[in-house]
Amino acid sequence: MLKILLLNGPNLNMLGLREPEIYGSETLAELETAVQQYAATKNIEIKAFQSNSEGKLVTAVQEARTWADGIVFNAGAYTHTSVALRDAISSIELPVVEVHISNVHARESFRHHSYLSAVCLGVIAGFGRNSYFLGVDALERHISGGK
Repeated sequence: MLKILLLNGPNLNMLGLREPEIYGSETLAELETAVQQYAATKNIEIKAFQSNSEGKLVTAVQEARTWADGIVFNAGAYTHTSVALRDAISSIELPVVEVHISNVHARESFRHHSYLSAVCLGVIAGFGRNSYFLGVDALERHISGGK
C-alpha cells in the first residue's frame, strides 16, 4: 500500500470561509476526507496534516521520509516565500507534487513565483479541489513507474 502525506500550509484551515469565490465552499476537513476516500479506492493511505507554522511544515516534510512514499503539498503563501521548505523538500529524496486550488499564474504577480517548484516532481494548479486528486494520481503513477 502506498502512503502519501497530504500537507497543507497557512490559511488552508480557512477553506470554506476564506474567499469562497476563489477557494470554494468546502472545508479543509471535507477536502481531506474526500481525498482519503478517493485514495482508498486506489489502495493508497493518506495521512493529512495542516499547519500555519513554517517550522511545523518543515518538520512534517522531514518526518515523511521515514514513512511516506510521497507528498502532495499545498504550501499556500509559503510557496512564494519559503527557502526553508524548499530545502526540506530537496533533502528528503521523496517525490513531492505541489498543488494549488487556484491558478496562481492568473492571480497577483507575487504568486507567479514558487520557491518549491524546482525541487518538486511537478505542479498542479487551477483545478480547484481536483488539484489534490490529480496530485495523488501523479504520485501514484510516478511511484509505480507509470503503470
